[in-house]
Amino acid sequence: MKLIVEGMTCGHCERAIQQAVARRGGQARVDRAAGSVEVDGLDEATARAAVEEEGYRVVAVAADR
Repeated sequence: MKLIVEGMTCGHCERAIQQAVARRGGQARVDRAAGSVEVDGLDEATARAAVEEEGYRVVAVAADR
């Protein structure tokens, strides 16, 4: 699924999100320029929680790629 995320501005942001998703058993591909995070291996609620617990705001979710 693809999450549209606000607040990602640097490499640290990318790593923080990737690590938060990985701690929950998923994988994340962050596209900072597009403001999106593609997540595999997690349900929507868990993926959203991982991103938001790092301080970023999920503004939309698209199940299709």
